[in-house]
Amino acid sequence: MAQQLFLRVPHDLPPEFLNSLKSVAGFDETSFLAAHRQPIPVSVRLHPQKGMDLFATAAPIPWITNGRFLPERPLFTADPLFHAGAYYVQEASSMLLAPVFQALFPQPKNLRVLDLCAAPGGKSTMLASLLDESSLLISNDVIRSRATILEESLTRWGYTNTWVCSNDPRDFGRINGYFDVILVDAPCSGSGLFRKDTEAIKEWSEGAVETCSLRQQRILADVWPALKQGGVLIYATCSYSEQEDEQVLDRLADKQAVEGISIALKPEWGVVATTTLKHKLPAYRCFPDKIQGEGFFFAACRKLDPEPNFFYKPYRVTKLKQAQEASQYLLSGQQFSLLEDPRKAVFAVYPGQEADYHLLEEFLYFRKAGIRLGAPVQKDWLPEHDVALSLDQNMNLPRWEMNKSEALGYLKKENLEVPSGIEKGWTIASFQGRGLGWVKVLQNRVNNYLPKHWKIRMDLPE
Repeated sequence: MAQQLFLRVPHDLPPEFLNSLKSVAGFDETSFLAAHRQPIPVSVRLHPQKGMDLFATAAPIPWITNGRFLPERPLFTADPLFHAGAYYVQEASSMLLAPVFQALFPQPKNLRVLDLCAAPGGKSTMLASLLDESSLLISNDVIRSRATILEESLTRWGYTNTWVCSNDPRDFGRINGYFDVILVDAPCSGSGLFRKDTEAIKEWSEGAVETCSLRQQRILADVWPALKQGGVLIYATCSYSEQEDEQVLDRLADKQAVEGISIALKPEWGVVATTTLKHKLPAYRCFPDKIQGEGFFFAACRKLDPEPNFFYKPYRVTKLKQAQEASQYLLSGQQFSLLEDPRKAVFAVYPGQEADYHLLEEFLYFRKAGIRLGAPVQKDWLPEHDVALSLDQNMNLPRWEMNKSEALGYLKKENLEVPSGIEKGWTIASFQGRGLGWVKVLQNRVNNYLPKHWKIRMDLPE
């Protein structure tokens, strides 16, 4: 069932806001207001391994090969493939960071990448799909409730080398010279989302813009030491305001040695190229009358400031015999390093990234690192939800291929009937070949191990 699109009308926009844009390069008030009368584009990004066969008739997004514009907004909650991580619902303009990253790093190997303000997870899932296994992505959000959503998004996406933490930017500032790339999609006044966010319109004011600008400057100052010399900062907002965009970059360049980076973007995409007023750093802005998407700003610059050389500390290899046996059964044939977090939860990481965990755990609060494997229970092993959605799962694990009605019943944690031909024991609930989670099939019933907070709570249409 499709959901109706909501239209915005120009007189919703504060006059002070429109006046503040008159000096912004690329702003055309007439076409800008006309764009706010138009339906909001619906866009998704397909998982490169789970979802490239989906939405076959949808229009492609020109700047990203796995992006699609949908003709209407379906009820995503009622689609098991959404819960399986086969695609991510993401605003199209923000997907421009994919070609930006690819231009900056055409061969992204052995990178250490931080997505500092990552919730709900759109840009992190996009970055995860662009990195190879030798690279590591740390996705962070300081607000715990938002970090929970981020964790769910990245668990669905299924990459082992994407870890989730919840820390203040100043915590990263203590890890001098560690990251090759830091993405800061900064909290902002949200004016670029006015077409679809009524609350952002109500909350906008010149004072709010100033408050956001000061917070953005503090965030960049706090995290800057974590970027290595020669590393790249990608700065983005969903605001049109120069105070939150160009001026924030100029204030960074006032205090730090930075070099602006120009990105070759196709003219037909409709992105407006600009520069900061003082230091002439290249920057880019999206307007909804010029691009099929919402308002968005981004820029990239290279750090020239020297940082102390970074060294990994020595550590002792963890030996977990029972967990090792579980790993060999649950995961694919390659080697993994098994670790325990402070809560004694067992998780698997790529061997080349074990040293990263031992370093980072001193500074960061990890919600998720690698693949959570589960825990021993008497003579059994209780597998974690992560495994069922992981790209590194053992594809020979027992599976229950569900129809849509069964899959939605599983996702609503309803009672399920044991189908014929399903053997007793731990089994992955699957829909169209994509894992949804675990069930344990017993003699006369099925125990549903979908985490409670993942449960669909809304009433779905018949």
